[in-house]
Amino acid sequence: MENHEHHNHDEMDHSKMDHSKMKHKKEDHSKMNHKGGDHSGHNPGHGEHGHDHHKMMIADFRKRFWVTLVLTIPILFFSPMIQDFFGYEFLLPGNPYILFALSTIVYFYGGWPFLKGFWSEIKKGAPGMMTLISMAISVAYFYSTATVFGLRGEDFFWELSTLIAIMLLGHWIEMKSVLGASKALQLLVSMMPAEAHRVKGDIIEDIPLEDLLKDDVILVKPGEKVPADGIIVDGSSYLNESMLTGESKPVKKDENDKVIGGSVNGNSTLKVKVEHTGKDSYLNKVIKMVEEAQKTKSKMQNLSDRAAKWLTYIALAIGFGTLAVWLILGFPFVYALERMVTVMVIACPHALGLAIPLVVAISTAVSAQNGLLIRNRTAFEESRKISALLFDKTGTLTKGDFGVTRIESVSETYSSEEILRLSSALEQSSEHPIAVGIIKKVKEDNMTIPKPENFNAITGKGVEANVEGKQVKVVSPGFLRDEKITIPEDAYSDAAETVVFVLIDGKLAGYIALADEIRPESAEAIKVFKKNNIKVLMATGDNEKTAKAVSDKLGLDGYYAEVLPHQKVEIVEKLQNKGEFVAMTGDGVNDAPALAKADVGIAVGSGTDVAAETADIILVNSNPQDIANLILFGKATYNKMIQNLVWATGYNVVAIPLAAGVLYSSGFVLGPAVGAVFMSLSTIIVAINAQLLKRKIGKK
Repeated sequence: MENHEHHNHDEMDHSKMDHSKMKHKKEDHSKMNHKGGDHSGHNPGHGEHGHDHHKMMIADFRKRFWVTLVLTIPILFFSPMIQDFFGYEFLLPGNPYILFALSTIVYFYGGWPFLKGFWSEIKKGAPGMMTLISMAISVAYFYSTATVFGLRGEDFFWELSTLIAIMLLGHWIEMKSVLGASKALQLLVSMMPAEAHRVKGDIIEDIPLEDLLKDDVILVKPGEKVPADGIIVDGSSYLNESMLTGESKPVKKDENDKVIGGSVNGNSTLKVKVEHTGKDSYLNKVIKMVEEAQKTKSKMQNLSDRAAKWLTYIALAIGFGTLAVWLILGFPFVYALERMVTVMVIACPHALGLAIPLVVAISTAVSAQNGLLIRNRTAFEESRKISALLFDKTGTLTKGDFGVTRIESVSETYSSEEILRLSSALEQSSEHPIAVGIIKKVKEDNMTIPKPENFNAITGKGVEANVEGKQVKVVSPGFLRDEKITIPEDAYSDAAETVVFVLIDGKLAGYIALADEIRPESAEAIKVFKKNNIKVLMATGDNEKTAKAVSDKLGLDGYYAEVLPHQKVEIVEKLQNKGEFVAMTGDGVNDAPALAKADVGIAVGSGTDVAAETADIILVNSNPQDIANLILFGKATYNKMIQNLVWATGYNVVAIPLAAGVLYSSGFVLGPAVGAVFMSLSTIIVAINAQLLKRKIGKK
């Protein structure tokens, strides 16, 4: 906020202000991207191509699942092992070949995403879920095929098809729950208008932005976006730069002042000499920072991939160990091979394919109902580790509007409502932020604005006019000092406020205080963070005085004022270097690089599309308390995932050694059919446990 002493209230351009702030379009948030998981390469690039690609991937998984399911039903029905288990017999002529033909389609068509993902993981040297699934289905397919063409043993075709069907279902559920594509860079570019009005003598021509050259003079009409960085050569106006710089109120710009491409002009026409275009522009530098931060953001392996990696190593070790031991003990190769295959197929539990996706789908849906849109599952899982929270001020801790905070009357004749009503007559044609704030308050209170007569600007001090037969002045504190009028003691309650005084017929009637209001929920949320040992810091483009006032009022652990976008990234890096797990919360273009760089990026839903697209999690209601809920959600979800992984893999602890034959001397070896019962039970338990998360999160 500006200093009270220098509140230059008369410098208002009394043409009406277009203070339409660029609001976050409530886009279809079901289209948000899964930025974290990297399954089978379904991690799209930026923009529409990535978005369409991701939608196609989901459609592809859905189609493969239904085809596999349709083929799995006859495979199960005609499988000798299933028939033995349920005690019926229905074998067709050439039964093994029918099973082989159906299973071949299932393996190559249904299993293709996993086989492709397997190569992708191996190339990166990071075996995960795809490796585990591919290993299990490949061992089952090739061993079963060998039994059809002469090898002694039982086939695992039913196991192969059910495993592929369940894994396709799990991936389909998961991808649907976190659908979308990162459009951050396209949205940044779209902040610039497509055309510019170039001035050539008396002629004004509309040209594409890419044809704009340095030193061209352009016309920026009221309400338009500024097409390029430049210097004003004619005119003056208030420019809304809040989405670019974080400054909460429109900034007065006169001749020779610099303007930033992408900012929104008020209601006065400007002529601007172009300084930077294309890659040299301020906005383009922000774009580059977002790009770099997204590239360098650590690729945390998500929980199910980590579990799958270890299961892969264990299955391979025990599988080959089983083969070796049975061969050393002198058993036939065919018998040793069957033991090995049983171990490796059982090692990939069906439940693991559903354990995490079900929790993800439920937590994503329930979180959305509670005002949190999860775009990056891995960051959501990691939110339980947050140790430092860096807030942008404008629109996050504060409301982002320059609004009336207090109206006080010091007169027995005029009420605070009457003071507001009379002063609004003087402010209705001004685009000054103070005037806009007063008019907004009047409209909220459904007051009728009276008409002013003999309107006059008092140089450097304010405005005056006759309203309803009374002489009304709305002036700065400087006017009161000059006129030797005593300023009321309680006029200034907060350093972040700007105060204007209202004089009626020469006497001080009252005053109106305005500020970018702190959200009522902010203080409550900060208490929760401190209770959870999380440091709360603020980084804002606003001035030192305002930043300090907000920080003191909320009891923050620290603040950074007059911060530019690249400095926000530096603050995040500095905290990370100190060992903090950093969450960044913001709503503007100036926050986008830091949101991408932070361990967890949280965008507030009322901000720009750019911030939302760069973040991992979006707060629909712009409520800081939702971040506290996020951390609690993250903990509850993570615990549920751990429980499900324990259920999903727990039976392996029993089943793998039994399948390997540790109780062979006692006459017991776990057959594939009994292993299947274990697996089914494990899957059911996992599904029920995932559903319990609804109650857990519902309680917050």
